[in-house]
Amino acid sequence: MRFFHVLLMTVFLLLAPTVARAQGAFGQGTPHIAAELTAESATPQPGKGTAIAFSMTPEPGWHGYWENPGDAGLGMTVKWTLPKGVTVGALRYPVPETLTISGLMNHVYEGPYGVLANLTVAQDVPTGTKLPIRVRADWLACTDKVCVPEGAELTLDLTAGDGAILSGNRAQFDGWRGHLPRPLGSEASYAVVDGRLRLSVPFPAAAIARDVHLFALAEGLTRYAAPQKVTRQGDRLLIETEAGQGLKSGPVQAVLRTGDHVGFLLTARPGTVPAVRAATVQTVLIALGGALLGGLLLNIMPCVFPILGLKAMKLARAGGDERIVRREALAYSFGIILTCLALGALLLGLRAAGTAVGWAFQLQDPRIILLLLLLVTAITLNLAGLFELSAFGGGDRLAGKGGAQGAFWTGALVAFVATPCTGPFMGAAMGAALVLPLGAALAIFAGLGLGLALPFLALAYVPALRTRLPKPGPWMARLQKILAIPMALTALGLLWLLGQQRGVPAILLGLGAALILAVGLWWLGRRQRQGLRGGLALICAAFILFAGTAILLPNHAPAAAASAHGIPFDETRLASLRAARKPVFLYFTADWCLTCKANEAAAIDRAETRAAFEKAGVTVMVGDWTNADPAITRFLEAQGRSGVPLYLWYAPGKEAQTLPQLLTPATLTALVP
Repeated sequence: MRFFHVLLMTVFLLLAPTVARAQGAFGQGTPHIAAELTAESATPQPGKGTAIAFSMTPEPGWHGYWENPGDAGLGMTVKWTLPKGVTVGALRYPVPETLTISGLMNHVYEGPYGVLANLTVAQDVPTGTKLPIRVRADWLACTDKVCVPEGAELTLDLTAGDGAILSGNRAQFDGWRGHLPRPLGSEASYAVVDGRLRLSVPFPAAAIARDVHLFALAEGLTRYAAPQKVTRQGDRLLIETEAGQGLKSGPVQAVLRTGDHVGFLLTARPGTVPAVRAATVQTVLIALGGALLGGLLLNIMPCVFPILGLKAMKLARAGGDERIVRREALAYSFGIILTCLALGALLLGLRAAGTAVGWAFQLQDPRIILLLLLLVTAITLNLAGLFELSAFGGGDRLAGKGGAQGAFWTGALVAFVATPCTGPFMGAAMGAALVLPLGAALAIFAGLGLGLALPFLALAYVPALRTRLPKPGPWMARLQKILAIPMALTALGLLWLLGQQRGVPAILLGLGAALILAVGLWWLGRRQRQGLRGGLALICAAFILFAGTAILLPNHAPAAAASAHGIPFDETRLASLRAARKPVFLYFTADWCLTCKANEAAAIDRAETRAAFEKAGVTVMVGDWTNADPAITRFLEAQGRSGVPLYLWYAPGKEAQTLPQLLTPATLTALVP
């Protein structure tokens, strides 16, 4: 027992230098929001320092407040007691959430969060000096019914040293940094007209923005509880809401949320901003027309055309019973439209929940790719004549009692298999669906399904078209085998996509599963030719095969390879290139940074620049900060920067040269002899 106590005390003493716990609310009882003061490094380096954080953990049902709490609440206040040679910067808050109670808008945190600050140690502080950090912190903890003022005396005992960071501390701080607002890099503009605030924010059309909300850093910019209308116009986000009281002309700052605890710190200056207009009927009709055309053109894609061809052959076999033909067509169309609506509703629901997804979002999951691979493999072998599947082959199902049911599931299959394909007109239509109101968005997804079903509907409801179909005969068996070729190409494409997501091991697993399934279908085909059954047993075996292969798929994506523009940013590789006295051009960019994209088009991705760099043996390294990357965030902060773009030139044997933020080809080609 004594050994156990000694062990616990040892662990406590080891943790004590980097963690100090809040002991109560104003010294009494257990706080509803527990606070810890922690440092990324227990041994901050003189001349640099370390990041420190208030780690806040609310109890379930309780919440804390952002620096501007909104209509009610109170942000954190701190009073530091610091040793000589130590300074602490301003508090840095993560992107908050919104909470409306009785018509009052609150800017809050309903789960664990970290409030960061930079602690700097003076250059002349000797190594080994003890650095006792003391702070009085006060905050407000609330539920939807009651608020309690809380606070604590927090302590942190550090020692000036080499700045070493434990991996656990780095991961924790990287997680907190990922929720801090990133500098936008481009100035916004605003105007107040008839009591309405209009804000125009530079934001590329291709960049993802969901659940957008503007959080004013100072009072007076907006009325917090007023609705905010958000639209996209090209490379700009337009926001309109009710202006606050007492807004003075001049630059203002705000945080723009563009995702779940993801956002940007922006500065806006007075300017001319057009009014934000709600989606017009014309906009919806244009998007709907694009969806119809896009769905129609999907029919010629290799993943859809073979199934459509089979449906056309079934019509040719069906004879002239208009009632049966049209019932089949409606069931087929209903299956397609319902599946497109289900996928669209799921997509919109995931985006509303804060997940960054787009059309064909399910293809981001390698298990879905594997399922499609096995499904397309089965369709390919069915078309090749290896086995019979009544849902696709023969006219008996079309004319029989179960024909409508088979047609419905065939339509659902077509819609599901078609999602890897994106045809003309679809991109703009799907992009519009993601920003239009719910009803209009679902109408666009239904329009996509209707366009996909139109050829079969036309064949069913226009007898003149159906009479032009060739008469049934031996040619149909040959055509069916020919249609297996584009479906096999689709299977190869899915196999490639699986490899892109999870590397060569995933390709081998997918190929192995497809081959095992092919052997099983060959066995089923032999039994069918002998008049025996076995479909149910094969379905069970195929399910086990899919589940087992999905479990064996690698959990991580393959390491990033060099792109056409340069190799991915890696600090270790940068150090090795510099040690080998190789020239390096390192730049940091993001899809949402207009300045970055302009420089890439105007200077970096130019033929003369590439030729000059190639002749001089320059390694181009790219840091993509589109999504928060902790390694890039740390590197930027070490360079004294908080955002992109950043362009660095490392001449052999020399320190980094920071290049201007506006580049020309001459600027870059002049770097090399």
